[in-house]
Amino acid sequence: MAGNKSYTIVEYFGGDDGYRCGYCKNEKGNFSNGMWSHTMTVQDYQDLIDRGWRRSGKYVYKPTLKKTCCPQYTIRCHAQKFQPSKSHKKVLKKMSKFISQGELPIGREDEEPMDSVWSEAGPREPTKACQSDVTCADITDIHQEVPKCPPVVEVQEELGDSSASSSESSRKDPVYLPKPGKGADPNRPPCRKAKDLRKERRLQKDQIRQHADVPNPNPTRSNQPKSLEDFIRESLGDDASHQLEFRRFLCDSPLEAESSPDGPEVGYGSFHQQYWLDGRIVAVGVIDILPTCVSSVYLYYHPDFASLSLGSYSALREIAFTRQLQKQSPKLSYYYLGFYIHSCPKMRYKGQYRPADLLCPETYAWVPIERCVTRLDNSHYARLNQDPDAGDALALKDVGRVLVLYRRTVMPYAAYTRKRKGPSDEATVQQYAGLVGQDCAERILLFRS
Repeated sequence: MAGNKSYTIVEYFGGDDGYRCGYCKNEKGNFSNGMWSHTMTVQDYQDLIDRGWRRSGKYVYKPTLKKTCCPQYTIRCHAQKFQPSKSHKKVLKKMSKFISQGELPIGREDEEPMDSVWSEAGPREPTKACQSDVTCADITDIHQEVPKCPPVVEVQEELGDSSASSSESSRKDPVYLPKPGKGADPNRPPCRKAKDLRKERRLQKDQIRQHADVPNPNPTRSNQPKSLEDFIRESLGDDASHQLEFRRFLCDSPLEAESSPDGPEVGYGSFHQQYWLDGRIVAVGVIDILPTCVSSVYLYYHPDFASLSLGSYSALREIAFTRQLQKQSPKLSYYYLGFYIHSCPKMRYKGQYRPADLLCPETYAWVPIERCVTRLDNSHYARLNQDPDAGDALALKDVGRVLVLYRRTVMPYAAYTRKRKGPSDEATVQQYAGLVGQDCAERILLFRS
């Protein structure tokens, strides 16, 4: 088959060994299954995170919730229904005050970091190197072994970046950003005149108004509560002491660059969102734009600005961005915050971005977080779906239909077992397919040597 279709190609590593937990510090208590993604379509990744997977660079992992010491539940926020809480409004007002008056808050308030896939609490990267030498060039030269193989699902285009770094940094442990001309800041702009800055602020303000569903530009005249966009817009005053800008760039990730007529204008894929203050970059966030959600990956920021609660502020900006994208692509309506760890009190802050759902680890149904808290109070691990008759609709049914990539040829696992000599690997393939689900197993190419 010619290289005119997009494939996801992975190598599965299993996950029998425990490793150090970054939440409770248990040296051997953290368990997860992982695989290396050579390339991945946005639809496949969307389906994987809806089964509890999450990427760390090109390493994709799924915590073993029944076994791990601090179970990690996938959490999503309904972006269109989100209303900022008192603590969220406090963060937004703090930023607005800083932009307008120019003084940083004194001290640093407690703020929980958004997920960093490279934090201590995240997965470790496989200690063994990839077993194959699969490259992007190989993907254009793969063949279909059996004409009746399940078709590869056509997915919408994502955005992969060739210029930005793919290293995953931590919101928990802030790092200094690269010097001008290096790393994530290759082209730092020169200082500009105040007149030009004011003009640009007015343009930004007009753009936000166009995307906000607020007919009255002066919310004080209405009985309606201020929207998230209202609070953000207040920080863009024409006479502010500081200018805060946002720039979006493609970044390197396993997700392929794609676009779709009914998708968002920016397309799908992985992006760097850069936060610039008076021409100086102060924070960089990474997000994945997928068919039905914006998934927050990580943020790193300059520690001089820690008192501005940039972790919480960036999450609120990303929720607003999700709402903007939903107007272009109606299906794109959720904001994924990574994992919610109820057993770790410091990680419960993600449940404050409501309305929110947690993913049931047994049925993969979304359950409102309010219905989950009591169960999680009583047990670290819980089946969140309270319907006793519900099950995994995409459970593995036929391992023989799992697609594999063997010697640059696509074939079902049943055909591969007839060709390959040596000990059986069926138990490994069954474990992999059970974790990704039957549909993904029939689309994703599992590399076999």
